[in-house]
Amino acid sequence: MANKLIVSLSPHVHSGDSVQKNMYGVIIALIPALLVSFYMFGLGAVVVTLTSVLSCLFFEWAITKFLLKRERTTIMDGSAALTGLLLAFNLPSNLPLWIIIIGALVAIGIGKMTFGGLGCNPFNPALVGRIFLLISFPVQMTSWPVVGQLTSYTDAETAATPLALMKMAVHGDTQALSQLPDTMSLFLGNNPGCIGEVSALALLLGLVYMLWKKIISWHIPISILATVLVFSGLMHLVNPVQYASPVAHLFTGGLMLGAIFMATDYVTSPMNHKGMLIYGVAIGFLTVVIRLFGAYPEGMSFAIFIMNAFTPLINTYCKPKRFGEVVKK
Repeated sequence: MANKLIVSLSPHVHSGDSVQKNMYGVIIALIPALLVSFYMFGLGAVVVTLTSVLSCLFFEWAITKFLLKRERTTIMDGSAALTGLLLAFNLPSNLPLWIIIIGALVAIGIGKMTFGGLGCNPFNPALVGRIFLLISFPVQMTSWPVVGQLTSYTDAETAATPLALMKMAVHGDTQALSQLPDTMSLFLGNNPGCIGEVSALALLLGLVYMLWKKIISWHIPISILATVLVFSGLMHLVNPVQYASPVAHLFTGGLMLGAIFMATDYVTSPMNHKGMLIYGVAIGFLTVVIRLFGAYPEGMSFAIFIMNAFTPLINTYCKPKRFGEVVKK
């Protein structure tokens, strides 16, 4: 029998990448920060994380099965679990269960499934959930337990975060910056904050892993961090009493978490390197502007959310050159 030449549609070469592989790769990269959150916040971090992840998995399954009437659910591809984990990382460790469940419903139901599911959402789903909760429940979302209360949950003692102290300094409290934890404490995570954002070291380990595995490229996280370093450094030089050092900005709040794990979301970030750099610089600049001049102490979530909306425009502006295109002289 003669051999047949089978011609199929492109692509003809498979790189070995898949949605599932990359999603679980990001989850693996988040493990150091997850372990630090358990060590620093104990029971509260465990409860918040489990509630968020399980709620996201349930809502994706339920919406897919009963509202979208799809035979095949997508809860095993890792995207819902990753959304739940990132949402938990953006929450305080004493947040009541019912608020976490609402956040998961908004993240999956509005942030993701309303637009058709993975690959169609214009905004990062975990950010949608976090911003909704921050606006709807500002008191509960800005109550920060002190680290080390391993068996406490809703009854944990709270304190001001480093970002809150930095905002107080901006508003004229000349003693606020002197109350900031030392650089090593900020770097390791020994300070109040959202459970997944406190340890810059753990998040940087995740960055190294994802760069090594080529899950992401360096363009977005490095451009964000470099921009924050430059602009916050300039403001610190202008008035070191009112504006914190650039190192303090880098190691506090959700900057590392957002730059490494949320701004790099495949669906909501630009497709090519030029667009990624524009996107990253804009996020870094907006973060500093909101932190120093906005109503909220933290600006990372809002900066990413705003630039998610500009991603289609950036992709249009930064289209790669097409092969065979005639360049007009």
